[in-house]
Amino acid sequence: MTKRVVDLITDKRDGGEHSREEIDFLIGGYVAGDVVDYQISAWLMAVMFRGLTERETLYLTQAMVASGIVLDWSDVPGPFVDKHSTGGVGDKTSLAVVPILAANGIHVAKLSGRGLGNTGGTLDKLDSIPGFSSALSIQDLKRQVAEIGACICGQTADLVPADKKLYALRDAAGSVTSTPLIAASIMSEEIAAGAPSIVLDVKVGSGAFMQTYEAARELAEAMLKIGEGAGRDVVAILTDMDSPLGRAVGNTLEVQEVIQLLTGDPNVDSRLIDVVTELSVAGLLVTDICKDRHEAKRIVGESITSGHALAKFEQIIDAQGGSLEAVKTRQLEPNAVIRAPQSGYIRTIRADIVGLSAMRLGAGRDKKEDPIDYDAGIVLAACLGEYVQEGAVLANLYSESGSRSESVAAHLLTAWTFSNDSQSIQDVVFETLVGRHL
Repeated sequence: MTKRVVDLITDKRDGGEHSREEIDFLIGGYVAGDVVDYQISAWLMAVMFRGLTERETLYLTQAMVASGIVLDWSDVPGPFVDKHSTGGVGDKTSLAVVPILAANGIHVAKLSGRGLGNTGGTLDKLDSIPGFSSALSIQDLKRQVAEIGACICGQTADLVPADKKLYALRDAAGSVTSTPLIAASIMSEEIAAGAPSIVLDVKVGSGAFMQTYEAARELAEAMLKIGEGAGRDVVAILTDMDSPLGRAVGNTLEVQEVIQLLTGDPNVDSRLIDVVTELSVAGLLVTDICKDRHEAKRIVGESITSGHALAKFEQIIDAQGGSLEAVKTRQLEPNAVIRAPQSGYIRTIRADIVGLSAMRLGAGRDKKEDPIDYDAGIVLAACLGEYVQEGAVLANLYSESGSRSESVAAHLLTAWTFSNDSQSIQDVVFETLVGRHL
């Protein structure tokens, strides 16, 4: 390697393409401390403007994976799949999809993160369960997956340390929104987790990171190409996040909604059921547990109606020290409501406004160090397309502070728009993309 770091920065600034050796040099040097923050920041900004080719994105992903350990599941017989969501408002699908797949003999080691801003984190939802521990060592993680088929826990420091360093720098340096950098970040974590099959839920809309269909599809395609290059079977499903997913937004409230879903409660929002079903079907198909979509959909339904999926969820929570029964029996009382200002059909419910309102109630974080009120949040009383009378309750607000709920209510109400005419609701699942490696 004869080039200096500054040479690589100027190469990318001028639209050049890096070799694998050059990217390995940059990322390896950064993790080792030989390449300093201001140099990587300059390179990241050059990538923001010039992008990365498919080859460069794959090389970057592989260099990030190589910065830490890669989980090896060769000693655990049976199919493996990992599931990842790009994040959204009310997105509790992992809590349902993981036990559904595990109840059908598929191993899932789900490594999750915490929420920030208007999007919730899976670990925050799980931390609302009394006694639950999301901090598992690699040894405990592997033992639990081998014994009961699944776990849902936090990412360890040993997995992809380069991504953790780079993400913090991207956040500070204004280079978070680069599609190849996002794709490499997500896929490096997925590849390091060791599953040969990956199901991606790529959110689209006001409550998602990718707010346009074109941007979300570009990200999905970039991740599929990385999967192909890494020898993984990847399915990417584009789903709607213009409106919250499900009725509940908040940690305890969302866990309770998952329990409702896994008990087959008919009052669960159909959009949430549709996304959970689609992701579960993809997991059954990509691992060859099922050969056709009709059979896979039937099995997902039977996993719920038989109680097997709920039993598996309880087993996962119990194995990690939690009490799902304590969540089932917990009765939360709202301390504010918002009401429909007019009669009509609900045309929109802005996910970004609902998510921000839930954060302000205490259910999320504006900054990483902010505390969380696990019982805070919002429950929608009416969903998209429903007809409401003027004065009907649109949503219930939960917070430890009644005055906080009252102050949030006025902003939250701006999330709704109404129509005098019945509205056809667009499908929550937009498109399924399959990697060419499959």
